[in-house]
Formats: sequence, C-alpha cells, structure tokens
Amino acid sequence: MPTPPQTFPATQPLDEHNRALLANVHPPDWVNPEPRSKYHMVVVGGGTGGLVTAAIAAALGARVALVERHLMGGDCLNVGCVPSKALIRSARGWKAAREAAERFAGPAVVDRGGDFGAAMERMRRIRAELSPVDGAARFRGLGVDVFLGDGRFTGPSALEVGGATLRFHRAVVATGGRAAVPPLPGLAEAGYLTNETVFSLTERPESLVVIGAGPIGCELAQAFARLGTRVTVVGRADRILTKDDPEAAQVVAAALERDGVRLALGATVERVERSGSVSTVHYTRGATAESAEGTHLLVAAGRAANVDGLGLEAAGVAYDRKGVTADERLRTTNPRIFAVGDVVAGRWQLTHAADAEARLVIRNAFFFGRGKVGDLVMPWATYTSPEVAHVGLTARDAEKMDGGVETVTVPLREVDRARLDGEDEGFFRVHLKAGSERILGATLVAEHAGEIISQVTQAIAAGTGLGKLGDLIFPYPTQAEVIRKAADQWRRRKLTPLAKSVFGGFFKLIG
Repeated sequence: MPTPPQTFPATQPLDEHNRALLANVHPPDWVNPEPRSKYHMVVVGGGTGGLVTAAIAAALGARVALVERHLMGGDCLNVGCVPSKALIRSARGWKAAREAAERFAGPAVVDRGGDFGAAMERMRRIRAELSPVDGAARFRGLGVDVFLGDGRFTGPSALEVGGATLRFHRAVVATGGRAAVPPLPGLAEAGYLTNETVFSLTERPESLVVIGAGPIGCELAQAFARLGTRVTVVGRADRILTKDDPEAAQVVAAALERDGVRLALGATVERVERSGSVSTVHYTRGATAESAEGTHLLVAAGRAANVDGLGLEAAGVAYDRKGVTADERLRTTNPRIFAVGDVVAGRWQLTHAADAEARLVIRNAFFFGRGKVGDLVMPWATYTSPEVAHVGLTARDAEKMDGGVETVTVPLREVDRARLDGEDEGFFRVHLKAGSERILGATLVAEHAGEIISQVTQAIAAGTGLGKLGDLIFPYPTQAEVIRKAADQWRRRKLTPLAKSVFGGFFKLIG
C-alpha cells in the first residue's frame, strides 16, 4: 500500500509541483507487481546507488526487483543535490543583482528583499521536471519490478515487502543516510529543520542558526544569508570544512562572513531553549558561555546510515551505527548481499560515489569482478561561493609523507579570466610525487571549481602527469588556465642552476 503523501516532509507544500513529483517518485495509486519466483538481484533503496544498480542489471537482462519505502530518487533528487543547488543558484542571482552597479557598472537595483516564495517554487518546479528520470514508471519500463513499501530481510536470500516475499541470488543494500540529530537538551522541544525539511519552507526565515559547519551547513548558510536571512553557524571544530585544505576553508570562511554569516567556531553546544518565536542555542567556547538566537534552527551535524528496520540480522549482514560493513569489493558479511552509497560504513557520502559504486558492484556481484573501491579516483566539491573541489591526496595526507610530496600552488588572482570575472579569490594546489610529474591530489578554490576539477580527476585516473596536462591548449581566457599555470610553475622549478648553465652554454655555441 503506497505511503500517504502527507507523511513525506519533502513534498510539502502539496502544490502542483510536488504533486507532479509524487506522481513520479511515489505514485499514490501504485500497485506493486506480483513477485517472480526468484530474482537475479533485489535492490533495497531507490536513491542514486540503487537506481543505477537496478538499471544496469536490467539492461543486462537480469530479473531485478527494486524496493523503496519513501521517495525514488533518494536524497539527491528530493532533499539534497537538486533542491540545494536550485536554491544556491537563486541566492547567487540575488547577490549578483545587488552588486551589479557597484562591481560591474550595471543598473542600480533597489533591494526590496526579493521573493523568497517564488525562489522556492522555482526549486520545486525544476525538481518535479527532473523527477521522471528517477520515477517508478520509468523503471518499470526498463523491466524492473518496482515495489513501494518497507522492505525487510527475512533470511540470507529473501526479503519481504508488503506481504510479498522476494527471493534472490544477489541483493544490494542502497538505503542511503539521513541527517544525524545530536541529543541536545531542548532541541526536540524547540523544533528544528534538516535537509529533509528545509526545502519545504515557503517563507524566508528572519534568522537562522545552523548547527554544523560542514558542506551542507556552509552551503545553506551562505544561500540563506544571500537571500536575506540573518545566519549564525555554530561549529564544533575551530574551522569550517574540516575535510578540506585548511587554506581553502579560510577562503570560504571569509566569503561567508562577507555575505553576513556569523561564524561561532570551536563551540560545544550545551542546550537549546525556545521562547515565543525564537530559539536560543547555548554553547561554550573555552570557558566562555555564549549563545545564538534564531527564528529557525537547521541541524547539519553529520549523517546517519539508514540501517534500522531492514532485518539485516536475519540476512547475516553486519552493521553498526556508522552503517553496513562491506569490504573493498562492496560485499557484506553475507556473500550474496552487497552494499553501495551512504549506507556503507566509512565510505564517501556523495551522489557520484554511489553511482560509481553501483557500476562496480554489478561487475563484482555477477561477473566475478575484483574491482576495489580503493581504486576509484573520487573527486568531491562543496558548492559555496567560491566552490571548493578536491581529488586524491589531501593536504593533511601530504604533510604526513615527510618530503615524499612536492606541492605547487597558483593563486587565482594570477588567472586573467578570474580577474575579469571578479572571482579571483582562491587558488589551485596540486600535490605531486616528489621528483616526478605524477599527480597525487589537487584542490581548487574557484567559482566553477566543481566543473574544472574533472580535468585533474581524468589525469590521475589515466596516469597523465602535470607536465603533459599543462601541454594541453586551454582556451583563453578561462579559469581552467590555472592548471596550465601550475604546470609552468612546476617546470620552472625543474630549471636548476646546472640546467640553466647547460642551456647558456648551448646558446653561446650557436652564437
């Protein structure tokens, strides 16, 4: 029996756009098919990892069942990548309009606060327009048996959903994750938003306190600040974006503060109180007690794996609070069952990672593949302004290698296009194996870093060195030229005094 639409916070308000979304990702009139005698593969979870797994397996001719309890498309479509980037784009547009006269000699814009409701409606409309690709009807058309409802393993090779038993040769757990909510006194009573509910807002919050200074917290804090909300970010660490290059985090922190975000870092949250229309977050920094007030709270303090209620014990699949235990080949402790995406303990929590793992798991589950997750070259990006994109070895890893790494850094202000665009804050930093041009990792801080980093990802995957990458002809002027400038800087370092002397002698010989 399909779940009533009102139980899905992501589909509120239930306007024409969200009704269209529901019609695709959880049709109210959906009737589960009669199960086949046995499936080659049963996929539990209809997010990115599950959808890609099911689509590829069905295309290969396998009998496939897909089970989803909530909304097909998972976090990415419904409460993650798609709505957040739509909101971020609106926020960037609002800021550009305000700065048109001051920075680019454009027409003066009277700041009337903008129409927040219209911006959110735009997000809902685009999300609904994108949803057919992830929809139940499309996957049925691909030959997948789609079951909407709670799936629960009843044994090592069987799963029950809606009173029907699905037997399988192989299964994939792809149930994803959700916002982790810290056990703070008073938080539940005060009420709070997460990524699962924040995109249901129709009126702009007057003020917002964000608990958490990771990618989600920083992206949404900056977006809401640009849309006119007073924002405070309360973070436990002494800096934002702790998984990224420290200097990259500093650049983003400065950008957030310029946009009006107040950063309260190195903070330990003690409790939350609600009085009237305002919530107060009490925290300490060192020995000092401080507080932040907001009409709304957003919890962005990490993620929790969706492992509850799956019957993993009956299936012989080990798990803990961090997620399902899986080896490098994505196989769980039950050799028939694999796992991909955010539900896997200790793995990347990225949409494109789930996609890549799904492609890997098909080979490993059906074709005696021996592909390892550790062999994947995985980039990531945080879509603040400027963006931070990274691939491979991190700055922290480089520091631990005791001279085994050579680092080249090019400030973005040395790139003409960045100066012309007024987007010259940031840098490109590439880590090389000492004494060679082999790229071990790179970080880019730029407005379009997420787009540009793929060139470096490809170079690492293909074994292309920085010198050869720099030999490519980059269109002028583009911000991607920063890669060529890094290669040029690396070549200049190789021009030792001895090499200069040899070249000098050569030119004397030829007159």
